[in-house]
Amino acid sequence: RAPLRDVLSAWSGLGYNRRAKFLHEAAQIIVQEYRGIMPNNFSALIKLSGVGAGTAGAILAFAFKKPSAFIETNIRSVFLFFFFKNKKSVSDKEILPLVKQTLDMNNPREWYYALMDYGTMLKEKYKNPNRKSVHYVKQSSFKNSNRQVRGEILKLLTVHSRMPIRRLNNAINAEMRCLHHALDQLQKAPLAGLHRRDL
Repeated sequence: RAPLRDVLSAWSGLGYNRRAKFLHEAAQIIVQEYRGIMPNNFSALIKLSGVGAGTAGAILAFAFKKPSAFIETNIRSVFLFFFFKNKKSVSDKEILPLVKQTLDMNNPREWYYALMDYGTMLKEKYKNPNRKSVHYVKQSSFKNSNRQVRGEILKLLTVHSRMPIRRLNNAINAEMRCLHHALDQLQKAPLAGLHRRDL
């Protein structure tokens, strides 16, 4: 029942704002179609907003202790480190069969906890194994980025429903062209009912 504006406010600082929007939409589907009970099968989970195969697999393993193969960054690191030492550009399609073969069918949750912790350690101790992955993309700098400006705009507009552009710019302290660019992007994919007419 929470308005998206409140969800975005609670989400502030936790990462991409679209994930908060997906969470809000998924919660509505779970309440309307599943009487407020999280579905525990793969086909129902991937129909939820923002849930793909990896997230569905993680939900099944962690929330329901169901053995399901999935890959995330730390799990990928472990398999790349041990099984693909001399190979570059490894796809998740090559890794997934190995994840299935090694999966603890009785306690998948504990197995994945161990894999993820081990993957974290590998990244700290060695050159990041994920660089061998075809899916590896180096994250661009967040500071002074367009993502940061968009995030600051949303953060302010979850508190103030309307703000003049000059006041918004003073609060964010961004270049005016960067502010307009971020506003244009937010208008194309509005969150929390944000439109330029509100500014």
